[in-house]
Parts: sequence; C-alpha cells; structure tokens
Amino acid sequence: MDKERIMELNTYITFGGQCEAAFRFYERVLGGKITTMLTHANGPTAKHVPNDWQTKVMHARLQFGDRSLMGSDAPPSHYKPAQGFHVQIGVSDPAEADRIYSALAANGKETMSIQETFWATRFGMLVDQFGIPWMINCDKAINRENVAA
Repeated sequence: MDKERIMELNTYITFGGQCEAAFRFYERVLGGKITTMLTHANGPTAKHVPNDWQTKVMHARLQFGDRSLMGSDAPPSHYKPAQGFHVQIGVSDPAEADRIYSALAANGKETMSIQETFWATRFGMLVDQFGIPWMINCDKAINRENVAA
C-alpha cells in the first residue's frame, strides 16, 4: 500500500525591513499567533550581517490552525516589491470580511472596494501599508454548498 503523500502549501512573503511590524499587525488583525520571530542577531550567520540588519527578521511564522503565513526581511540589494500574486483570505461571515478588509486597507491602497459579486457576498482587493497585495473573499452560501469533491 502506498503511503499518502502529504504536502504543506503556505504563503511566504518578503519585506524590505518591515517584517516584524507587518507580522505583529497581521497577528492583531487576522487573529493568528506568531510562533516564530527569528532575527539575524539570533541566527547562525549573525557575525556576517551588518549591525543595522541584526534586528531584521530572518524568518517569521504566523500560525492559523494548520495554516501558516511566513515571511522575512530581504536585504536592500535583494528586495523586490511584491507583484504578480495576492494573499487570499476566505471567510464565511460577511461582517468579518468587511472588518478584515478595512483593517488591512488602512494606510494602504484599495484596488477593488469590498462588495458583492456574482460569486461572493463580499469580495475586495487591496495592497496593505507594507506593500502586500490581498484578496478578501466571502463566498455566497450557494457556492459553499455546491462544491464538488
């Protein structure tokens, strides 16, 4: 009998020096728990990292049950702003979708106001204050009930 293959698929985002602030913000807004916040000063390569980069994040993990959002700070010479993807949050409560959208949009840029669409009671897109693109989605009940296995 073949063993079932198990794969973990999580989002990993990089920041230009704001990872800790972003993850503390996401922890408050999204309700997860930071389980890892490793800075360069605490890592094995600390002596090879410039003094002004010691407090930057080498690896962070924000846990949501069995799902994770992970991230780190990229040195200025390696950092590129986020593009070509969105971090998607799916919720079942329209009020929760509105709350999350509003909190993430604060000091950011709304790219599609949260609204009803043909597939969702609430859907919106934004880029948060840290430059990370998000989609917030609350499917219509009919979509949740008619999903094929």
